[in-house]
Amino acid sequence: MKIRNLVLILLLIISANLYSQTEVDERAMISFRKGLGFNAPDSTFGLNIRLRMQNRLLFNFDDDFNIEHIEARVSRLRLRFDGYILTTKLTYYIQLSFSRGDQDWDNTHVPNVVRDAMIYYHFNPKFYVGFGQGKLPGNRERIISSGQQQFYDRSNVNANYTLDRDFGIFAYYSDKIGGLHYNLKSAVSTGDGRNQLLTDNGLMYTGRIELMPLGRFKKDGDFSEGDLEFETTPKISLAAGYSFNQKARRTRGTLGSDLYESRDLQALFADIILKYQGWALYTEFINRNTNNSAYTYNAADSSQSAYVVTGRGINTQLSYCFRNYWEIAARYSVVEPDMEIRQNAMLDSYYLLGVNKYIRKHLTKLQGSIGYRTQESYTPTAMGKNNFLLVFQVELGI
Repeated sequence: MKIRNLVLILLLIISANLYSQTEVDERAMISFRKGLGFNAPDSTFGLNIRLRMQNRLLFNFDDDFNIEHIEARVSRLRLRFDGYILTTKLTYYIQLSFSRGDQDWDNTHVPNVVRDAMIYYHFNPKFYVGFGQGKLPGNRERIISSGQQQFYDRSNVNANYTLDRDFGIFAYYSDKIGGLHYNLKSAVSTGDGRNQLLTDNGLMYTGRIELMPLGRFKKDGDFSEGDLEFETTPKISLAAGYSFNQKARRTRGTLGSDLYESRDLQALFADIILKYQGWALYTEFINRNTNNSAYTYNAADSSQSAYVVTGRGINTQLSYCFRNYWEIAARYSVVEPDMEIRQNAMLDSYYLLGVNKYIRKHLTKLQGSIGYRTQESYTPTAMGKNNFLLVFQVELGI
């Protein structure tokens, strides 16, 4: 009984003191002065424990408003550990996933429980490096934690073209020139995605730069959707990046099903986020291409093929958060496949309108969305399809 009461007290302490913190997946969170975690008596070890879940109910309707399918599931269930060992310069970040969609089960057919397992060393407040498996510094929508999103899920642009996670060496540097704040981020990784046993001799090289000419956002607000901090002066972040994946073996680089032959992939990223007094505007562009044919074929049976998802996409979101933490948000996103793969891929567009109630900011929130999806075929032999969406999601985190 005493042990159970102690655990409940610790969880309440953790919950109460996480209220003002923003989850950022590019570093460990060890700000114990805000009340989260456990310290060894000699201060040689520190640990943060957090968990969160997202429960989703989604109805998909056809044009006649007949229900085609219902998605009722735990979309995410995460357990996260952050901390330091010996010194706060040496930190670690571990994140585990327990829902099927989170584990990429359908593509890999194995339970990919480990999402992140990073070790960081901070040389100074401006420069630190990481080693292990974590998010690549690609598009902002992916870098922003799924726990900081204002819609029930990321866009179809991210789904098709994001870099996601990989194993490698990461480097981060932040500074300012006059009033211009900037972040430089880079990584050299395997290019084959998370939890691989063996990889080929091709590597992936990724770089990203972020510029904040009007100063830094409150509480890392450039990596949290919506303006829940109500910036008193306009804040803007401009970013661009590039990635080269040598000998990629999957249809979406670090994600997707296997190709029959490897391909060299290039990706370009550009995004902007603007916040001011509850208003938030965010837009990003991604383009992926390959110098070879996007199609690969089975050497034993040429009728079997797999292709690289090449093309481009734009996602734009606009929102306003009231002082009582009710928020309205709108999203438009479109994915346009390259000419070569249009016999198999369609022009895919989403129109979403969301209403959110933030109970403890992003940690505990209710999300409702209505939307319309259009898929337009480029070939007369395939028919495009339109769907209406109705979504309700609850997120609870500590």
